[in-house]
Amino acid sequence: MSAASPSYIDTYYRRTLASGESYPPAEGPIKTEVCIVGGGLAGLTAALELARAGRSVVLLEAERIAWGASGRNGGFVSPGYATSLAAIERQAGRDQADELYRLTMEGVDIVRHNIESLGIVDAAPSPGIMRVVRHDGGAALQQERDAQEKRFGRNLRYLDREATRALLSSPKYHAALADDDAFHFHPLNYARGLAREITRLRGTIHEGSPVLAAELDGPIKRLRTARATIEAEQVLFTTGGYTGNLFAPLKRAFLPIATYVLLTEAAPELIGEAIRTSAGVGDDRRAGDYYRLVEGGSRILWGGRITTRTTEPRNVAALLRHEMVTTYPQLEKLKVELAWSGLMSYARHLMPQIGQYRPGVWYCTAFGGHGMNTTAAGGTVIAEAIRGENDRYRLFAPFGLVWNGGPFGTAAVQLTYWRYQAADALRERQR
Repeated sequence: MSAASPSYIDTYYRRTLASGESYPPAEGPIKTEVCIVGGGLAGLTAALELARAGRSVVLLEAERIAWGASGRNGGFVSPGYATSLAAIERQAGRDQADELYRLTMEGVDIVRHNIESLGIVDAAPSPGIMRVVRHDGGAALQQERDAQEKRFGRNLRYLDREATRALLSSPKYHAALADDDAFHFHPLNYARGLAREITRLRGTIHEGSPVLAAELDGPIKRLRTARATIEAEQVLFTTGGYTGNLFAPLKRAFLPIATYVLLTEAAPELIGEAIRTSAGVGDDRRAGDYYRLVEGGSRILWGGRITTRTTEPRNVAALLRHEMVTTYPQLEKLKVELAWSGLMSYARHLMPQIGQYRPGVWYCTAFGGHGMNTTAAGGTVIAEAIRGENDRYRLFAPFGLVWNGGPFGTAAVQLTYWRYQAADALRERQR
């Protein structure tokens, strides 16, 4: 790519890219059946499913493939949504909540199948994710394990305090649920593997091609970039936290929320004193930490904290390192090599927003908090709908494009997060 072309920010994933292929900006008049705006994992999954069905598809990405949250996240692939199953059931009813949850289990299988069938070895999937509690909640975890097995057939393992601390040598942890069927991986290499398959199937991808204007009325939709005009029968918007004002209903329907990730220096012996499992780990706080070992256990990838700030704070590494060291005091001397942030999109109801805005205009977005399975499931069901195969996307109808509250919504999210932090801290002190 030329010097003026967009590039990835400095992250662990950029430093460990498996390949360097790029895709040219869109130029001239282009005609296609489906135009997808947004090159994150939802857009890539939808494009792949459409290309597999023989549909002509053009994907437009303003920066690089998976440039935003899709290529900067923790890489955890496990069932569930950002909100609880109980909250979904209150909104949609038990039967629909069950279908929605099973769809996230399908999303995990979709990612796994794509890695295996496409030979994306550099996605480097590693099995196992543990959810740990920072208070004495063992009885509740056992009840959850039993309920998940009965309701969804999931096989989760309960670990008591002794078993948990044998793997995670932290005084903060009291018990855990281990999901051996979940996994963690390199999301940027995975995304680029999907892109390669899309182009192999004669789909078209254009990077560095932000859409500047869109005419969405009528049977033929027209989108304009700096150097191209695209005509399409169907348009799908899969933009996330970096969405601009192109499609106002989306911009008003979710909030960009920042999260942060750090990479430690290589220190396998020191890290091994604290963390003795290759499984990914996330705690039970409502805005808790998540982390996993990379490079054969020699480094830690540690994420956490959320904020409505859209600019990266200068002390992001110090903030995350404080969380790491208070969890594992034995890591006091472990240095941080790199830290970065990324914007996720959250709806007020904390569910993905997936649907049809008007005939031929679709949206598939707001995957913040649990995006690796839900982008796969969402991209798949919206592709099915565009192909006219089924209407599974309607499962998300109770969770539509609800107004985000504008600046009041942003303030409410930040205040809620601070309230959660205070409640979590009080709960830990009372354990």
